[in-house]
Amino acid sequence: MQVGHLSIDDDELIERFVRASGPGGQNVNKVSTAVELRFDVAQSPSLPEPVRERLLAKRDRRMTNEGVLVLAAQRFRTQERNRQDARERLAHFIEGGLHAPKPRIATKPSRGAKERRLGEKRGRATIKQGRTGRDWD
Repeated sequence: MQVGHLSIDDDELIERFVRASGPGGQNVNKVSTAVELRFDVAQSPSLPEPVRERLLAKRDRRMTNEGVLVLAAQRFRTQERNRQDARERLAHFIEGGLHAPKPRIATKPSRGAKERRLGEKRGRATIKQGRTGRDWD
């Protein structure tokens, strides 16, 4: 499987085919079309260390405590399409860890921005001040 410039060997992916939940009549009761895809992020030799750290730090609910990503795909009626969907979602997840986030540079509001904000506050306070002390009968 190819993700960006990374190549993940199919031996690292564990696929289990199970019966899908939800409506579907006789077909859903007989055929195991849903796919449960497992990928060990913590132990994968294909992932560079910075990418692995970013993926493990994501705190995704699909990630187990051992660092195994579990994706369940059952949107489609065929096993092959669900398998493809699970792999696409895995690729999307890994792509999220490929790029390091740009560090935020702390900035201060400009003098003009501060003055505008305080002027608006004063204007609002004046409006509210004008509402008090009147008899609105």
